[in-house]
Parts: sequence; C-alpha cells; structure tokens
Amino acid sequence: MKITFEGHACFTICANGATVMIDPFITGNPACGKPLSDFHPDLILVTHGHGDHLGDALELARANDATIAAQVDLLAVLNTEGIKTIAFNMGGSCNFSGLHITMVPAWHGNSVQTENGVVGAGLACGYVITSGEGCIYHAGDTALFGDMDKILQDYHIDVAMLPIGDFYTMGPKDAVTAARWLKAKVVIPMHYNTFPVITQNVDAFLAELKMRTDSQGVALKPGESMEY
Repeated sequence: MKITFEGHACFTICANGATVMIDPFITGNPACGKPLSDFHPDLILVTHGHGDHLGDALELARANDATIAAQVDLLAVLNTEGIKTIAFNMGGSCNFSGLHITMVPAWHGNSVQTENGVVGAGLACGYVITSGEGCIYHAGDTALFGDMDKILQDYHIDVAMLPIGDFYTMGPKDAVTAARWLKAKVVIPMHYNTFPVITQNVDAFLAELKMRTDSQGVALKPGESMEY
C-alpha cells in the first residue's frame, strides 16, 4: 500500500486498487500545496466534523463520484444529497473494494459549522483499515485513552497515524505512550505545525519514540509518501 501525507491530518491511501482519503482538509490548509483538482478519491473517511477534518469532503465526493463514510450522526447533519454514503457507527465495520474498515473511538468533540450556526454531530472517531497489504490506524483527533492499550493493540496495527500537536489533541509525550501501547510497527506523526498553537519539535518526538518503543517513526512532509 502507498500512504501519502497531505498535511495536518489528511492522508491519501492507495490499497487494493482503491484510493482512500482521510480528513480531506485541502482548501485553506497552509500545509498542503496541492489544488483540489489533484485529488481523485474513491472513498473519503471523515473522523469528525471540524473544518480542518471535514474539509473538502463534500466537494470531492461530488466531483469524483466518491463515497463518504462517517459516523451516522455526522452524516445526518451534512447536506449529502446526491452523494453515496456509508453511515455506520462506533465499533461497526464496513467493506469497500476489499478493504475492511472499522470505526473506533476517539476522545474529542464533534460539531459542524452550518448556515444556522454550530451544531453537534455525534461522536468523533478513528479508523482501522485492514487489507491483505497491512493494517492502518488513523487515530483522528484524540486524547490518550486506555483502550489503545486494552483493545486497539489486538488489531495488530502495522502503521499508526497519531496526533502530536497538543492543545487540541494529545501531545508528543502521550503519543509516545500510545505508540508503546499500540505496538504499531510504524508511527507517522500528524496534526502538528499546521498552526502556531500546535507547533512541535518532530525530531524530538521521533527520538523519544525510538528510545521508549519498538516502533519506527516516519515523519512525512506534506506531499511525501511511503510504501508498506
């Protein structure tokens, strides 16, 4: 599988012949230098409704005849007319092009900015994506929580995308603990340095990760890819 970091918490994953985008914050993302027209997803996964995660999901879905998969309450407050959707829920799974996708918890708020103001949109989440090529965990925006140790490690995660920005999510120290609990083979830091309030020293994080875990840290720059 090919994993491309698009900046902030946005990734493009190519696996099983499908192109999956997670949290497609492209327009207005200072860390992403690509135009929206460069992206052609088959499936879009959204972890929650905040603007830096929901991003361009609706526009991309309409332009590419893509499917949006998200928590059922989030989809209920979006205008998804004419868009194919998979509205599932926490702990549930769906299948898409040979990919098995499980929605898992994230400790974070979830709301959407609408014409009528900000409205609640159910639960924030993360995703575990499994194929014959490996298992990926995108944690979404989250604090550290015990299920990473007690439950999520049982998915035998190969690649984990973990937020390290602090302030809105867990910071580097808790992300190292999460990596140790998850026992992921590779950890990709995300949700940092996009805005001043989430500025972090990624080299210091990678050094601590190497010292305290068996995970390989890979800090992708926006636009960079890795193969697994």
